Amino acid sequence: MLEVIKSIHSVGGRVLVVYAVLLALWATYHYIRNRDLTQTFRRAYLLLPGLTALQGLFGVVAFLLGGRPTEFVHIAYGIFALIFLPGAYISSSPRPHRNETLILGIAAWIVTVAYIRGIVTG
Repeated sequence: MLEVIKSIHSVGGRVLVVYAVLLALWATYHYIRNRDLTQTFRRAYLLLPGLTALQGLFGVVAFLLGGRPTEFVHIAYGIFALIFLPGAYISSSPRPHRNETLILGIAAWIVTVAYIRGIVTG
């Protein structure tokens, strides 16, 4: 059972990287083209913290079943992403649209790095 959970957690980490990069590219495109973000983007962005929480749940289950990360900073990257993503969203909402695009785009790039670091520290 532990191996299945660890495998899901491992694949989930890579899926999060791809999804975050796609969101980052989407926001970057809108920023360069001087376009406002769409409601579809905002919903897609809000899915990212949800997927991060699900990923963390698999990590917690693996931990409880005896799996341990190679480095405990691995856990810190996940906690960072889980707090940072909603924080960026909340702080961007009262801003003018161009600033919202910049904030959410940078947030997506930052968590991409955090996800990759989490995978590397495994």
